[in-house]
Amino acid sequence: MSATLATASYLGATILFILSLGGLSNPESSRRGNLYGMIGMTIAVLATVFGPHVTAAGYAWIIGALVIGGGVGIYAARVVRMTQMPELVALMHSLVGLAAMLVGFANYIDPAASSEFTGAAKSIHEMEIYIGILIGAVTFTGSVIAFGKLSGKISGKTLLLPGRHWLNLAGLLVVIWFGREFLHAESIADGMTPLIVMTVIALLFGVHMVMAIGGADMPVVISMLNSYSGWAAAATGFMLSNDLLIVVGALVGSSGAILSYIMCRAMNRNFISVIAGGFGSDGGAPAPAGGVQPAGEVNPILAAETAELLRDSKNVIIVPGYGMAVAQAQHTVFEITKVLRDKGVNVRFGIHPVAGRMPGHMNVLLAEAKVPYDIVLEMDELNEDFPDTDVAMIIGANDIVNPAAEEDPASPIAGMPVLQVWKAKTSIVMKRSMATGYAGVDNPLFYKDNNRMLFGDAKKMLDEVLAALKA
Repeated sequence: MSATLATASYLGATILFILSLGGLSNPESSRRGNLYGMIGMTIAVLATVFGPHVTAAGYAWIIGALVIGGGVGIYAARVVRMTQMPELVALMHSLVGLAAMLVGFANYIDPAASSEFTGAAKSIHEMEIYIGILIGAVTFTGSVIAFGKLSGKISGKTLLLPGRHWLNLAGLLVVIWFGREFLHAESIADGMTPLIVMTVIALLFGVHMVMAIGGADMPVVISMLNSYSGWAAAATGFMLSNDLLIVVGALVGSSGAILSYIMCRAMNRNFISVIAGGFGSDGGAPAPAGGVQPAGEVNPILAAETAELLRDSKNVIIVPGYGMAVAQAQHTVFEITKVLRDKGVNVRFGIHPVAGRMPGHMNVLLAEAKVPYDIVLEMDELNEDFPDTDVAMIIGANDIVNPAAEEDPASPIAGMPVLQVWKAKTSIVMKRSMATGYAGVDNPLFYKDNNRMLFGDAKKMLDEVLAALKA
């Protein structure tokens, strides 16, 4: 393939990636967006493999890598459940960071690559390598820790080292100093020491950064790491002089940064404060911060009584949370929705921007269960409707429906926008126990007079509700 044809292919792939991002911004067009992305990636891979920079001697290695990587991808697509998507996304981000690190080191020690640059161009190229490895290392270890937290292999509790901000500052200064030494190195051997020292510091910083972030902030962490992986890909593109990698990395990096900003606004959080330590503790543990502790008695309810309330309602809003994902209850929720809509009940879903463990987590689960897109609404579209709602049904959500965010200025989540389910005539919270959510904050909603608690596994309880509705 000629260089001109490869460039044209890259341009076409770039356009398809932009259309893919546009399609993924709306649930109704998300399938089309995915299709554009797959076609664009196929074109990009083929243009690279058959492009002018690949020799015939390299095809065996490339085919072997495609077979292994494609096989792992197909296996993951078949066995990973929808509830495991957050940790899978985090793991994929770590691979992007690892690839950026390996490409950086390979590009630096390759004599052929180094000989192409002289003078100022050589310094710029080495700076690209240094920054690319730095971003890749932070992305790699940060994503691995995020995977551990999301999968439950690492506690969601924050790890706050004494003087952690000073440690971060000291690490940054050391990285800058060794960057200067790296740029002034006379030979590849001399440059390896500062490069390795920087890499170790960046790897440790990735661990430290995500370990200091609590479970309640993990959705922001996922979008943040998504942005990091994009910048790592862009840095790789600069190292390899690949225009497509630069453009696509910039698209992913900027869109991830915008999403992180939007999610921080949805949580009334400052992005810098999230990176610097965030709030949150391990699930089920009371938060150490102050605030008025809720008091009173809870009002339990049975599945049959829940079905009766739903049957007699005119307007129902369902608020899904991570508990629904864990219980794999989304399909039963859809069956209940169909039964109620057949009886003339207006059923809608309220989605909080940070519900679940990653952006759009609940939307993906509901789409998998074939819930119609037009009844799945964002928090801002529904909050004013709760006073006219007969039943607000909360399935495994906690922090996103906590009235303390609006009513208690001393609460750790004060100011965080929440779904105002307590304004409905009756709210029903489905939980296994009275444990707190990932923010570690108790919920006054549980003790309100118009609230009922349906305890038990969400899937089992919803099956009982569905059976009672059909009876």
